[in-house]
Amino acid sequence: MKNILIDTIQGRFHNRPPVWFMRQAGRILPEYLNLRKKYSFDELMKNKTLASKVTRMPVDTLGVDAAILFSDILIIPNALGLDLEFTDKGPIFKNPLNVKDFNFSNLSLNENTLKHVYENINQVKADLNNNVPLLGFCGGPLTTLLFMFRGSTDHKNFEGLLSLFYSNKKKFLDLIEIITDASIKYVKNQISSGIDCFQLFETYCGIMPSKEYCNYILPFSNKILKASKDMNCPTIFFPKNLNNGLKNLEKKYCDYVSIDWQIDLEYARELLEADIGIQGNMDPRFFYSNEQEIKNYLYSLVDFGSKNHNWIFNLGHGFQPGINYEKVIFLVELIKNLNWKRK
Repeated sequence: MKNILIDTIQGRFHNRPPVWFMRQAGRILPEYLNLRKKYSFDELMKNKTLASKVTRMPVDTLGVDAAILFSDILIIPNALGLDLEFTDKGPIFKNPLNVKDFNFSNLSLNENTLKHVYENINQVKADLNNNVPLLGFCGGPLTTLLFMFRGSTDHKNFEGLLSLFYSNKKKFLDLIEIITDASIKYVKNQISSGIDCFQLFETYCGIMPSKEYCNYILPFSNKILKASKDMNCPTIFFPKNLNNGLKNLEKKYCDYVSIDWQIDLEYARELLEADIGIQGNMDPRFFYSNEQEIKNYLYSLVDFGSKNHNWIFNLGHGFQPGINYEKVIFLVELIKNLNWKRK
């Protein structure tokens, strides 16, 4: 496949960075919001025709260089036996794990619940006609675990769960291992179904000190990433708020690291191994400002982009609701037409 995103990951020269956005398949696009008036999130995700349509919307409307599968990180705990419901306020589990009774003996992977994902990948690949790469993904083991204890959308703070990490580390890590093993099977099947690149979303790794995360949780994330690398599928790791812990990441596990907006792009580049690519890290709230400020922000990145050819333009997290998608189109066109001063 000749594509700027895959080319960049594989070290081939282009005169600009590739661009795509986390949470690009929904939230801000009028076509998607109209579909959500007719269908639930679950219905969109489990209908291969609709899932393909939503996955491809950002490519057609925003002009991004890659599509990312329309799905959710919580389908792994659902496949492990937790009863998942997508409500208007967000996803919840009807039978979440209980902090007081930390029992997970009934967790068992039912791979049949994941078949719709592989069917969706097949459909998207057919509809994209090999013109644009498709990214697959799953949640990092810590992030996935945190949500498995969430039985209400009111439970937005996961801090209480961390007491289990310190009071019963073995049980905590046993559950992390169950999630990891399920995720590895899931990733392998995504790759076999046709994804071109895999991203691991560890959105909440910043909930614990980076030293603790790197010592205890990162080895499990690395196992998931290695499963992708072993199948020759490029990997992107998004360890949000890992901060100085970025220096512990290794090329043998991830080709690129996506960084959040709370760490400076130049500093993150210094922390990472030289042969690891970098993705990020625009604050999505920039889209609430005017076009001139967006333009000024992009101009401020030309020097970085001229020196760093192994950089993918992306956000430091996903789109916020209410962002004007026309400003996103404006930014994408700027990225494509700007002189990045590469030689």
